[in-house]
Amino acid sequence: MKEIDYNQIVNSVEKLCIEACCIQTDDIKKAFNNAKENESSPLGKNILEKLIENGKISEQNMIPICQDTGMSVVFVELGQDVRIVGGYLEDAINEGIKNGYVNGYLRKSVVNDPLYERKNTTNNTPAVIHTRIIKGDKLKLKVAAKGFGSENKSLLKMLVPADGIDGVKAFFKEAINLAGPNACPPLVVGVGIGGTMEKAALLAKEAAIRNIDSKNKDERYAKLEDELLEIANKSGVGPQGLGGNITAFAVNVEWYPTHIAGLPVAININCHAARHSEIEL
Repeated sequence: MKEIDYNQIVNSVEKLCIEACCIQTDDIKKAFNNAKENESSPLGKNILEKLIENGKISEQNMIPICQDTGMSVVFVELGQDVRIVGGYLEDAINEGIKNGYVNGYLRKSVVNDPLYERKNTTNNTPAVIHTRIIKGDKLKLKVAAKGFGSENKSLLKMLVPADGIDGVKAFFKEAINLAGPNACPPLVVGVGIGGTMEKAALLAKEAAIRNIDSKNKDERYAKLEDELLEIANKSGVGPQGLGGNITAFAVNVEWYPTHIAGLPVAININCHAARHSEIEL
C-alpha cells in the first residue's frame, strides 16, 4: 500500500491555493485570446484586453487575479490503495488552505457561522471538501477558489421529466439573465443534470471547473453544451455586463441517472477567472 505523508498534502494544498488565485489556467488564457478576436462590441473588446492584462500582471507578480480570493472548494480523489500517514486527510487540507491564504497574502473570506455571529475565521478555513474513493494508489487534489460574486448567482431547480430539454434551456437562460454583470462575465458555467438535489449541485460544481477545451463524452450532452453556450452568448450581456456577444467562454454539462419522477438541474457559475489548480500525488 502506498503511503502519502500528511505534510506533503499540506504543502501541496498551500501551493495550489496560491496558484489558483494568481495564475490563470492555459485554457482560460486561450479563451480570452479567442474572445478578443470574436467580440463584436468595441467596448467589450477593450474590456477583454484589460482583463488579459490583469491576468498577466497577476501571474508575473504572483498577486491575486481578483480581490475576492474565494472560499476554498477541494475535490479529492483518494485511491483505495493509499494510506495517509502522520495525520488526518481533512486536517491536512485545511492546514494547507490556512498556510496558502496566510503566506500567500490572500484575502480571508470565510465566516465561522452563516447566520448569527459571522466572525471571520482569519485563515479562510474550513474548506468545502468533496472526497471520492477511486481505484489505484494515487491521491488527486483539485482546489477551486470560489468567489461569491459568481457563486451567489448559481441556481438549482427541480424540474419534472415533462419539462424536458426545453425546460433545461429555459432555466439556463433565466440563470444567465439573472446573473447579468454581477458574476463578472465572460463566464464559465457548469450545469449538473440528474441525480438528486444535492447530486445535481455537485455535478454543476465539478462541471464549472472542468477544462473548457473538453467536451462531454456523450455526444448528446456535448451538443447540449454548444446549444447552451449559444444561448448565453445571444443574451447580449457581454464582457463585464456592458454588452457584446461573448457572455460565456464555455458551458460544461455533467449528468447522472435520476428518479423516474425527477429532472433536477443545477447551474453553477464561475467568473472569467474560473480559478482552480490541481495535483496528483
